[in-house]
Amino acid sequence: MKRFGVEMGQDQTKQQIEKGLLLYQSNYTDKALHIWFKVLEKTSDPGGKFRVLGCLITAHSEMGKYRDMLQYALNQIDTAREMEDPDYLMEAYLNLARSNEKLCDFQKTISYCKTCLNMQGTTTSLLLNGQVCLSMGNAFLGMSVFQKALENYEKGLRYAHNNDDKMLECRVCCSLGNFYTQLKDYEKALFFPCKAAELVNDYGKGWSLKYRAMSQYHMAVAYRKLGRLPEAMDCCEESMKIALQHGDRPLQSLCLLCFADIHRSRNDVEKALPRYESSMCIMTETGNRLGQVHVYLGVAKCWLMQKELDKALDTVQRAQELAEDLGNKLCILKAHCLNEGIFRSKEQQTELREQVVKFHECVEEMELYCGMCGESIGEKNHQLQALPCSHVFHLK
Repeated sequence: MKRFGVEMGQDQTKQQIEKGLLLYQSNYTDKALHIWFKVLEKTSDPGGKFRVLGCLITAHSEMGKYRDMLQYALNQIDTAREMEDPDYLMEAYLNLARSNEKLCDFQKTISYCKTCLNMQGTTTSLLLNGQVCLSMGNAFLGMSVFQKALENYEKGLRYAHNNDDKMLECRVCCSLGNFYTQLKDYEKALFFPCKAAELVNDYGKGWSLKYRAMSQYHMAVAYRKLGRLPEAMDCCEESMKIALQHGDRPLQSLCLLCFADIHRSRNDVEKALPRYESSMCIMTETGNRLGQVHVYLGVAKCWLMQKELDKALDTVQRAQELAEDLGNKLCILKAHCLNEGIFRSKEQQTELREQVVKFHECVEEMELYCGMCGESIGEKNHQLQALPCSHVFHLK
C-alpha cells in the first residue's frame, strides 16, 4: 500500500498519528496537521479516527481556533457513538465541554461536564474526572459562582493527588491563582501559580512548555496586583516568549493584556492602549469574549486617567453588555463601579445613585459577604480562608 493510499489500516494509522505528534512537538504544526488530515480522510480504523480527532482538538485549542476545536469534538462524539464505547464517549464529551469553555459558553460547559460525571463506571472516568472538575470549575468562575468554582477545583486537586497526576495539579493551581485574583486575596493568587511553577520544575522535563508559560503568566498577574511590577514584567515576558515560539495565540492575547495592565499601573497610558488593542484583536479572532470584557475595562480605566469621561463611559457600556451576555457577575459589578466614578465626576446624581444600587445588588447576588464579619469580599486585598464546604471568609 502506498503511504496515503485509498485506505489506511490500523497499524499505518497509528504510525502516521505518531509521526504527526513528533512533528507537532517539534513545532512543525502545519506539517503535523497535514498528516493528521490525511489520516482522517483515509483511515478505516475507528479507534485511529478517534485518536486523530483528539490530536486535532488539542492543536486547534492551542492555536486558539476554538470553533474548529468544537467541530472536531462533535465529530469525535459521533465516532465514539459508532464504536459504542463509553470510555471514548466520556472523553469526547469532555472535549466538547472544553471547547465550549474556551468559547465562553459556560452553561453548556457545565451541562457537558455533568454528562461526563454521569458516565461513571468506565475505566477512563477515574482518570478524566479531575479534568472534568477543572473545566466545570472554570465555567463556574466564568459566571462568578465562586463557591461552586472552588468546590470543583478542590475536587480536581483531590483527583490529581489520588492519580499522582502532576500536570492536572499544575493546571488546577493556575486556575486557583485566577480564582483568588478575582476575590483579591493576592497572597494566594501568587502562591498557587508559584506552586504550579514548582511542579513544572520538579516534574515537567518531558511536558509541553505551555505549562511553564501558563504558570509564569498567572504569576505575572498576581505580581502586578501586588504592585511588584518589575517581577510582573519578567514573568510576562517569559510567558510571551514561549507563546510566540509555539504559536499559542490565546496566551499571546493574555500576555498582551497583562503588559497593558502593567503599563497602566505605571500610569503610562501611551504604552498601555496599543497593547490593549493588540490583545483585543487576538481575542476577537479566537472568540475569548470574557478576555474582551477585561480589555474594555482596562481601556476604560485609561480613559478615566486621562479625564476622557465620555470615552470611558462608552467603553464601560461595551464591557457591561458583553459581561451580561456571558453571565459574568463580577465584571458587571466592576462596570457599575466604574460608572459610579464617571457619574460622580460628571456630577450626575440620579445616574450615580442608580449605579450604587446596582453595585450592591450584584454583591448580594454573588453572596460576596464574609459570614464572620459581614463585610464584603473582593473589595480590597484581604487574606481569605475557605471552609470544607467551600464557603470563603476573611482570615482576620
